[in-house]
Amino acid sequence: MTHKLKIAVQKSGRLNEDSLKLLKDCGIKVENGGDKLKSTAFGFPLEVLFLRNSDIPQYVEDGVVHLGIIGENVLLEAQSDVEIVQKLGFARCRLSLAVPKEVEYTGVDWLNGKRIATSYPVAINQYLSVKGIEAELHLINGSVEIAPAIGLADAVCDLVSSGNTLFSNGLKEVEVLLKSEAILISHKNLAPEIAALRSSLHFRIQSVLNARSYKYVLLNCPEDKLDSIKKILPGMKSPSVLPLAEKGWVSVHSVVQEDDFWNIIDALKANGAEGILIIPIEKMIY
Repeated sequence: MTHKLKIAVQKSGRLNEDSLKLLKDCGIKVENGGDKLKSTAFGFPLEVLFLRNSDIPQYVEDGVVHLGIIGENVLLEAQSDVEIVQKLGFARCRLSLAVPKEVEYTGVDWLNGKRIATSYPVAINQYLSVKGIEAELHLINGSVEIAPAIGLADAVCDLVSSGNTLFSNGLKEVEVLLKSEAILISHKNLAPEIAALRSSLHFRIQSVLNARSYKYVLLNCPEDKLDSIKKILPGMKSPSVLPLAEKGWVSVHSVVQEDDFWNIIDALKANGAEGILIIPIEKMIY
């Protein structure tokens, strides 16, 4: 009998697209045509279920599926007993409190006695409890931002990505309750053969995520500047150095975090680096 790992992803939307792209980058192709709720993958013994976001944590806790990809905010609301395997680095957003632009917001104490519209009662209740604030919650599914304009609430608690939706509804962000991103969650008691498949998939995912955070750097520099360049650009262990046809010059190859590169580019140029190339990395295995 061939065992298969079962994973649940969002049925539609951005999280669905990014989840399937992650699997594709892991060498796993998933057909998601039409209204299919289940699909067999190619390139790995995997079965993908397309579910509503809010249902995924319970399916994973119950063992109906072995893994799920959801937002951290969804797991917080669900309070499900599952294992967080990996943060995935996409679908980043924040759960925030917002008030009308004209309000003179003086801090969290302003919320005392106020009405807050939200789809995230667990998160907001936890936050208010820690801050010692008493407020009245109005639970709304969708279109939370309109609540202050129609007199239903004084403030809203909702997910924010760019902030454009808040701005267009006359609101301003005043407090961040939670920074959220997509996470891989797992049932806690997997059979040994399924746990082995999970480890194999997790290894692929980590290789892809590592590659997304790093870039391969090639540059030329005078040989007498090599020590200075190596101190600036150490790489994973140490840079690779190759002699060039032109005497006195070498080619330096290294791997750096993309964010770090922009902090050291001026120092590299000041130490004689020329012909700097930045190349994406497809996979990176430690």
